[in-house]
Amino acid sequence: MTLQVDEFRRNDCYQNVKVNGTLKTNWCPIDNKKTSNKEPLRQKTKVLRESFEPPPFLTAILTQISFSLIMLLSFISQFCSRIFYPPKAIEETGRSGYPLLFNRFSMFYSRYVYRRVRDCWNYPICSVPGSEVVLKDRVTNDCGWTFEFTGTQTKCLNLASYNYLGFAEASGPCAEAAIASIYQYGISSGGTRMRYGTMPVHNNLEEILAEYLGVEDAITCGMGYATNALYIPSLIEPGCLVISDEKNHASLIWGIKVNGATVRVFKHNDMEQLEQMLKEAIYFGQPSESFKPWKKIVIVVEGVYSMEGTIVKLPEVIALKKKYKAYLYLDEAHSIGAMGKQGKGIVDYFESDPKDVDVLMGTFTKSFGSAGGYIAGNRELITHLRQHSLASSEAWAMSPPLAAQIIAVLHILMNKDGSNEGQRRIEALARNTRYFRMRLNQIGVIIHGNEDSPVVPILVYLYSKIAGMVRSLIKEKIATVGVGYPATPLYEGRIRICLSAGHTKEQLDYALKVIEKVADDIGLKYSRKPKDLTPIDYDTIKVYQD
Repeated sequence: MTLQVDEFRRNDCYQNVKVNGTLKTNWCPIDNKKTSNKEPLRQKTKVLRESFEPPPFLTAILTQISFSLIMLLSFISQFCSRIFYPPKAIEETGRSGYPLLFNRFSMFYSRYVYRRVRDCWNYPICSVPGSEVVLKDRVTNDCGWTFEFTGTQTKCLNLASYNYLGFAEASGPCAEAAIASIYQYGISSGGTRMRYGTMPVHNNLEEILAEYLGVEDAITCGMGYATNALYIPSLIEPGCLVISDEKNHASLIWGIKVNGATVRVFKHNDMEQLEQMLKEAIYFGQPSESFKPWKKIVIVVEGVYSMEGTIVKLPEVIALKKKYKAYLYLDEAHSIGAMGKQGKGIVDYFESDPKDVDVLMGTFTKSFGSAGGYIAGNRELITHLRQHSLASSEAWAMSPPLAAQIIAVLHILMNKDGSNEGQRRIEALARNTRYFRMRLNQIGVIIHGNEDSPVVPILVYLYSKIAGMVRSLIKEKIATVGVGYPATPLYEGRIRICLSAGHTKEQLDYALKVIEKVADDIGLKYSRKPKDLTPIDYDTIKVYQD
């Protein structure tokens, strides 16, 4: 099916085709420069291949029946809790007269549903979370209420960390730069950015980051979550409208709501609904203010969505924001470093102009092997944030070793170290991603997301199968994590795999072999898409060639 090109897309070509549950979007922005009739228009093409295959009908029914049984058994367990479990394990003490800290369903779900599988959601580690990770072994003798460490450790292939470019390393130039900064600046900034916490290393980081992203200026924050939660309130206020993707991260939601702005949510990556909301916002204005125009309209989206593995349709969002004179806030937490020919994120992936995005946000926790986040854009925006944001006035400035680690990574990615290591890692991640996704399709499991996204969700649906798969993989020395409600819809439990440039083909092949065995053992081959079983040559996989 080819969708009609709308008026606002008159300078672009879009083609959306859905084949066997896979959505393919062809984007061909045409060069707007004047051309003669004899000179053909120059075009760039980006083919987006994203899969959203639904489960078989029987699987969907069994999943709902399974959750109904889990809830029933959990209610029985709660009723009999004083018999089966010690009261102190399930009740707060010394809280007489206080209201509940959490709502009843959250408490019930945490105690009687999540508790049964929480060993599959998180593991304590005692090493750098590189391509391999060392887990601290633990056991539970009371069905997940408490855990005890055994004193032993297990070294596993790490498929669970956001170490996209493989910079989570205990040695090498980045680690050496971080260590050197400790001797020069110490381990703490000692204050906020506005009150004696700013050091030369912070200014150096922001300068090189702005150069890397192709913008005028940038500002950093010591925590990724706080970057959204503390900077967004400085940009919006009552009388502003925020139009947010339904899959946006909790930090974005927190930052949007805290200052009293009006929030409206559109379906994930649904550009038609987004445009309809923009039209209505402009036409009707503020309903509570006699249809007074909104002070500003801000579209908030992410580059790569960490639970879905999908990517934002950035060219279309930019076209919409230009047409309706809105602002665009782009969260590149999972895409900076991990997407694009130069690792500059979704803007680089689509070869868009970074100046078309009003607010560029990203974190250093994933691809950079550090911590913290940034906001980048024009100089006026960054100056405003430096003067008025809570992150500048109240939050401790980024620790110097963290900043030094990021600077070292940026030097590598920008080839300022005199090597080709940065480009090698970017291409290795892209090749690992495509190879792993292609092989999973051959195995027959359902995976969601874009073929270039290093976040690879394997849909499992049943909590019992999440537990079975994660525990089986641990026995085979492969570390993964399960993901379920509230991070995903209740009936769409999954195993989320995060790929890294640090993974070798041999490691990926071993993981795929074990995943196929486990999928056979517990019944995870739900996919009904046609399989291309042609052997895949890892070395000839083309990346960023579309």
